Amino acid sequence: MQTEKKKDRRLLMAGVFLVAGALVTVGIASMLMSVFERRAEGENPYFRIAELSETTYDPAVWGQNFPLQYEGWRLTSEMPADEQVAQTPTATDPRTVKAKSKLAHDPRLVTMWQGYAFAVEYNEPRGHAYMLEDQRLVKRVQDPFKQPGACLNCHTSLPEVVDTLGNGDKDAGWAAMNKMPYAEATEFAKHPVGCIDCHDPQTMKLRVTRPAFEEGIKEYKAGQGVANYDVNTMATPQEMRNFVCAQCHVEYYFKGDEKTLTFPWDKGLTADDALAYYDEVGFSDFTHKLTGAPVVKAQHPDFETFSQGVHAKSGVTCADCHMPYQREGAAKVSNHQIASPMRSDETINASCLTCHSTTEQAMRDRVAGIHDTYEQTKNVAFDALTALIYDIEAAKSDGTATDRIEAAYGFQRKAQFFLDYVVSENSRGFHAPAYTNRLLNDVTDASRRGQMALRGVTYAPAGPAESVPDGTFPVPLAPSKEA
Repeated sequence: MQTEKKKDRRLLMAGVFLVAGALVTVGIASMLMSVFERRAEGENPYFRIAELSETTYDPAVWGQNFPLQYEGWRLTSEMPADEQVAQTPTATDPRTVKAKSKLAHDPRLVTMWQGYAFAVEYNEPRGHAYMLEDQRLVKRVQDPFKQPGACLNCHTSLPEVVDTLGNGDKDAGWAAMNKMPYAEATEFAKHPVGCIDCHDPQTMKLRVTRPAFEEGIKEYKAGQGVANYDVNTMATPQEMRNFVCAQCHVEYYFKGDEKTLTFPWDKGLTADDALAYYDEVGFSDFTHKLTGAPVVKAQHPDFETFSQGVHAKSGVTCADCHMPYQREGAAKVSNHQIASPMRSDETINASCLTCHSTTEQAMRDRVAGIHDTYEQTKNVAFDALTALIYDIEAAKSDGTATDRIEAAYGFQRKAQFFLDYVVSENSRGFHAPAYTNRLLNDVTDASRRGQMALRGVTYAPAGPAESVPDGTFPVPLAPSKEA
């Protein structure tokens, strides 16, 4: 009897070990399968379902191969409710919501742009999904304003437009689009910026597709001693994480009768460099309606401003902050929603806290401090420019000498361009705080000098401290005429 019990126990133990062994084997097999799956995900981040080519313009087709990136791109249509206003659709504007008006928020913009289309309508930017729709419906491109097709450079998926207009010849298509009236050119635009604008369809490498940027960066690099720079073969992968954004987020002007969209980068990337370039070539966007001064309208110099800041100088790129990497299984995917890092704790963590050893709230407080300083400095500068504009307007009818008014024009031109440059840049001072505040201080200075010029008092140009006798302030010159 005892022998049989021992035998039963041995059989039971054997069964237990057998079951346990089987479970361990299944567990190990499952773990290995998971490891192999994750490894495969890491090595093959997408599955080729659709064949992509240089004529695959629709982002939805790319989305078949890259569903995570495509979903992020689609999310650029999500906007916080407090950044939009409701409106009743009309025959000419079918939108039920639109971005808030910057002109309503700050009427001084209307004064600055008197005589130009921006004084009629200028709104807060919305996500990339709206870039084409919002441009087509803004009053600046409606009658009586006559805008060139070059405006499409930053508001549509460009390859399809230039391919169609040039019958496959991109250069011919680019030239045709620039000088074509906007109302005609926009008929060829089908999508906002999409996958093909920034990625090679075969290798998925980042690339530049805007001829204006290719030429602009070539001119800039030439000034740095690099001849015949070709951005698509010579730029590093890290540089490309800036350059694909800089194709659009830049200052530009329409050059010559051909209205070729051109970057003023021959002398460098600062606002000072741009104004010196415009002065040299004799370019002005419009004549100010109130004063008669020839002035320049700045666009959206995000890249140039960012390039003057600590992040750019530390090797951080646009994509590091606005398209941070995120994990999806074993795959590392950049966030294609392309929005402010401040929108949530999660995005602050992914963007800011990869470098800064602090908390999400501390980062919000730091950014808020930069914005507050910017707003205060901007308001002082804007009031100074507005005062100058009204003083020049009054001087034109009160007998002020022509040479005094013309001297004031030069100060208005500088002050207005620098202020426009700052308020048209979308970071509210964050991209380069010290540089931005310096520009705003220059606005205040130029505006006050313009007022003094109207009174016949001019000053020697401000320069290094050693060039000024007391090292504090430029030397006043004798009045140009008796007061």
